[in-house]
Formats: sequence, structure tokens, C-alpha cells
Amino acid sequence: MPITAIVRCLLVALAMGFVASARGEPPAVGAPLPSLELKDQHDKPWRVAPEARLLLFASGRQGSNLVLEVLADQPEGFLASRQAAYLADMSRMPGFVTEAFALPALRAQPFAVGVVLDAKVLADWPRDDAAVQLIGIDGGKVTSLGRAANAPELRAALGL
Repeated sequence: MPITAIVRCLLVALAMGFVASARGEPPAVGAPLPSLELKDQHDKPWRVAPEARLLLFASGRQGSNLVLEVLADQPEGFLASRQAAYLADMSRMPGFVTEAFALPALRAQPFAVGVVLDAKVLADWPRDDAAVQLIGIDGGKVTSLGRAANAPELRAALGL
């Protein structure tokens, strides 16, 4: 086999490995919460804190609006006080809309939001655009998967 063919095969294998490692495996009950190294709405590093017990995941506009509605009256540090984190998938939003409207709106919030702009990162995660996914965590392991489709359900999940 010529050296160029070997090099091409190695490059393809490396590229495939990179794509596989860039994707976040979906959360599964009993499994460790998939590691996510993302940026927040201020372009600062974001991750789920080791002590987190709840991850709110919004994959669409309705879910995101629901989170913002429920958290609107909460003080700074509220999510951390509830051992919760918020992750928003904005990858399906047009770039102009994300940059001109969505991110500026999130920057006004008194809490950090993990922002996903690359559709590959959470491609296999559960999606329900009309609700917020509630991922229960204990010791870094997923303990439950649920959803909140309205403000009373999300308030209850947050102990409000």
C-alpha cells in the first residue's frame, strides 16, 4: 500500500474519532452524565457542576421561554442554590437570530446558561421543543429523565 493511502486512512480514522468524541452521548438513567465542556452566554467556559442535582435542558424556543419565565423573578445564584444548571441548544436557530437576539437576551439573565451552537454536540439527546427536559443527577450519574411542559411543573421541579 502506498504511503499516501496509509496517510489518508489515518487522517480519516482520526477525523472519525474527533467527530465521535465531539458528540455528547445522550443521558441515560444509571449512566454518568455525559461530560460537556461548553461556553455560556458570555462566552466563558461552562460545565455542569459536580454537585448539580438537576439539569434543565431546553432544545427549542418554547422550552427556553418556559425556563426564562419561571426564572425571571428569581435572584442571582438561584440555580446554584437549587444545585441546578441550565443548558440551551440553539444549534437549529439561524446564526443571525442567535447573535442579534437570543444571546443578548440570555446575557441579561442573572444566571449562566450552557449554550450549544453546534448541532452535532447534542445530536442524540432527547428533544421535546415544547418542554424542558429534566435530567436528575446524583454524584455525576443520571438518576431520572423527565420533562416540564408548563410553569407549574417546572416550578415544582425547582422546589418553588
